[in-house]
Parts: sequence; structure tokens; C-alpha cells
Amino acid sequence: MTETATTETATKTPAIEVTNLGVEFWVDGEWVTAAKEVSYTLHGGDVLAIVGESGSGKSTSAMGLLGLLPENGRISGSVKLAGEELVGAPTHRLRQVRGAGIAVIFQEPMTALNPVYTIGFQIIEALQVHNVGMIRMDAQKRALELLEMVELPDPQKAFDSYPHQLSGGQRQRAMIAQSISCNPRVLIADEPTTALDVTVQAEILELLHHLRSKLDSAIILITHDMGVVADLADRVMVMKDGEVVETGTAESLFAKASHPYTQALLAAVPHLGAAGEASASKDSRDLVRTMTGVAIEYPKRGRVPAFRAAEDVNLTIRQGEVLGLVGESGSGKTTIGRAVVGLLPAVEGELKIVDQNMVGINKKELRAVRRDIGIVFQDPGSSLNPRMPIGESIGEPLRLVGGFSRRDEEARVSLLLDRVQLSAHMRNRYPHELSGGQRQRVGIARALALSPKLLVADEPTSALDVSVQAKVLELFQELQRELGFACLFVTHDLAVIDILADRIAVMHRGRIVEQGTRDQVLRSPKDPYTQRLIAAVPLPDPEEQRRRRREREGLLGA
Repeated sequence: MTETATTETATKTPAIEVTNLGVEFWVDGEWVTAAKEVSYTLHGGDVLAIVGESGSGKSTSAMGLLGLLPENGRISGSVKLAGEELVGAPTHRLRQVRGAGIAVIFQEPMTALNPVYTIGFQIIEALQVHNVGMIRMDAQKRALELLEMVELPDPQKAFDSYPHQLSGGQRQRAMIAQSISCNPRVLIADEPTTALDVTVQAEILELLHHLRSKLDSAIILITHDMGVVADLADRVMVMKDGEVVETGTAESLFAKASHPYTQALLAAVPHLGAAGEASASKDSRDLVRTMTGVAIEYPKRGRVPAFRAAEDVNLTIRQGEVLGLVGESGSGKTTIGRAVVGLLPAVEGELKIVDQNMVGINKKELRAVRRDIGIVFQDPGSSLNPRMPIGESIGEPLRLVGGFSRRDEEARVSLLLDRVQLSAHMRNRYPHELSGGQRQRVGIARALALSPKLLVADEPTSALDVSVQAKVLELFQELQRELGFACLFVTHDLAVIDILADRIAVMHRGRIVEQGTRDQVLRSPKDPYTQRLIAAVPLPDPEEQRRRRREREGLLGA
């Protein structure tokens, strides 16, 4: 930036100026602090990343800017939007500011967008609410321009579509179009890429880069993904337990973080390419699962014809081996996992689990083979029974199989809790009383209850903060070494797979396009799709990320 440009930025009114912002909630007869003494100033085009674990206060402080707090919440301090004070402003004024002055891109567009209205209707509604007198024809024209601006391939089709008719990346683009419809001075992006695959995430980050220069809006980026921070942010603010513990430029913070919490946060981030040497080959061990020429179909339902989700799949997993299955949403990787546990039929080829052919298997045989298979789900909050204490949930597989006395079950549950590093007294707690990381540990303990020979892990760490994710991955590695089970690890996070996997298979549109050892696939990829997938992974290093962005642009251009 030139000296003249710097002077201009310093003299013009900030887009937003936050001073000693505090957010509190009235809980059980007292005020509980969620965020305190949060201060920052942003001009047009600035990007501030607010990072921290769940419960650190990053989202609460950002929603407080707009007064979007529950009835038991209150805000203090000062929030000035282009010089206008918002703290204490009347409700009708805050409604005018929401969307026009400060807009929000939410984490999950499927829940933020109204499912019963088309995308076009929802953008038009935002335009007409904040632009009184705008006729529908002008609003429709503007909506189509916005959908084109966010680089949707067919703006008219997206305009006429309902949210469920778009892919995850397309829904996020539509959400961004609605958010920027009134040219807001400030854009709050609340975990805008967390639920997306790496390639779609890279496209959304590229879009935010372009919009940043086009709109001249200040962007507040809320995330726990340090790779996204390195890609997009100018400045970073680190929060812990409602307090700001460190601020600085992205370059300085990544190069030399001063606060121990920031250092721990950066150390917990998995780096693609940072894994150690590959372990010894496991080719001599017994085969636990083989797939040869397998095709998997979702059965016909009513008028909906059968859908072939995977074809000509050839995979093997040996005892003690971790096979990483990666690919974008819709590639068929979760379909493979469902077929392995017998939830979907294999209609062609041969699928064997511990010498049992799963093609044409009957219910009695399936029940027997499921004793040798465990599954860890993506979201333990929804997979654990909310009415059942965690001790009961962990012991449930033992009761279903039978042959275990009550004393044996209690002893086994205590052993499993100890193995996943949870204290035995937690067995009487319910899932909602545990943190996300603790719930995932319970999910792992339940999956290991019957000492399975094969564990299927379906995106088990994608919903966790980086520090919690690091602890869960470390625990998973310890258990896998100790118990020696084979594992099919399904994920779109290549940095996680780099840490865990012995071998990797890459899926694209229902087919395996490349497979090999971890180093073969991640260090010397042969297939163009694998190369694009790896190039899309953001790295927690601003300088390295700029280089990778240039490389990715070259790959896409080629």
C-alpha cells in the first residue's frame, strides 16, 4: 500500500469502530460474561479474522454488533457504524441496519435460508425491505446480477430454485448474494466454509477475495480454520473465554505468536505434508475387508428410480491398517461406508468383511458380521440417544448382542471410558452435559464396545475445533495402535488423513480415481482430480498460502 493510500485510509471514517464491547447473559440469578473489552477498528476492504474455540465468545461478540442476542442478553460498550452509535439504538433502527449496514453470511445456509421460498424470492425480499419503493422488476434484475456476481453457473436457474435443489457450495453462494444485496459496509462471515469440501471451500474463498475489492466492505471472518485465516485475513484477533488474548497482522501472528493459547492453537492445526515417515508396510497381515468390482445402488422408492452411487470399486483393508477414503460431497465415499456396515446393498461384484460375503447376505448373517464392525458418526450429538446416560449408550451394543452379565457390562463400560480418557463418574451424564470433544470420545467408546475388527469412521472430527480435533486424533491413533483394528476413515480433510492413514483412496463421481500409500497419493499425485484436491487445501501460513493460490489458479487454467 502506498503512503498516499495509507493516509486516505487513516483519515476516512471507519466502516466500523468497536470499543470495549461486552456481552452478558442473565443465568440463574446472575450476569454471566460471554465477551468483554473487545475493541477493533475496520475500514472498507479490511478483513479481520476472529479465531478461538467454541465458547470463546467470537460469534456472540459479532452477533452483539447487530443486537442479535436472546432476551436474557445485554450489550455494553460502543459500536459505531460509519460514525453512528448502535449500542442503545432503537429496535426499528437496528432492523434498518441489519442487512443494509451490517450483513451476515451464516455457517449453514440450509438452515438460514427459508426452505419454502425460492432463492430469487428471498433476495428480492431483502432488496425491497431495505429499498422502499423498488419495484419487483428492478429487484429481480438486481437479484440476477447478484447471482452472476457470486459466480453461479446458471443465475436464472438458481433464481428459480429452492434451497434444497442446490448443492452445498451453490447454497453458500446464494447466501452470499443475499448478504451483499444492499451493499453493506460490514460483512460478518460466520464460519462460511466449515461445512464445505476443500475444493468448494477454495472457490468460496476465491469469491470472497473478489468481492472484497468489488464491494469495499469491511469483513469480519469468524472461524477456527487457521488455513482460511491465512488465505483471507489482514489482521487476526484471538479470543479465549470471552477475552481477547492477542491481536496482530496475519503474517506476524503466524510467524511469531506471543500468547501461549495462540501458540497452542497454531500447534494443534494439522498441516498437509507435516506428517512423519510412513509406517512399515502391513501387506503381510490378514485381510479384513475386500471389495472387487463392487457397484452400490440406492434402491427404487416409489416413482424415484434406483440410483447407482458407486461403480467398479476395488479396495482392500488389512488388520491394523487405516485406509483414508477422500473426495468431495457426492463422490460416493459415505456410500462405501454405508455398504460396509450393511446399510446399502452391493448389487455387483464381491464385498467381503472378515470372510463373509456381503452380497446377498441374509439378516441373520448380517447381524453376526456386525459384531465385527464398529462405526463412529460425524455428529455424536445426533447419533447418541439424548434420553440415555452415556454409560447406557456405550453398553447398549453389549446388551443387544447378549451374553454379558450386568457386572460384565459395567466393567466393560468403565474400561472403555478409561480408554477414551473419560472418568468413570461421567457414565451417568447425558450427552447434552458433555462438550463436543467429550461426546465424540463417547462415540468412539461405543463403537469399540464389541472389540470390532473393522471400524468405519465417517468424518469424525469435521465438527470439532482444531485443538479438540487434535486431542481426538491423538486418542484415535493410540487406540488403533493398542487394539489393532482395521479402519476405513472417510473424510474430506486431507491434512487429517495425512496424519492417520497408511493408504489413501480418492473418489470422484462414484469411482476410485487413484489409490496408493499416503506418500504416493499426497506427495506425488497422478490423477488431475487428486492434484486439484490437494491444491485446494488452505495452509496455515500466509506466504505459503499465496504461493499455493497461484499454483491452483495455474492448475485450473490448465
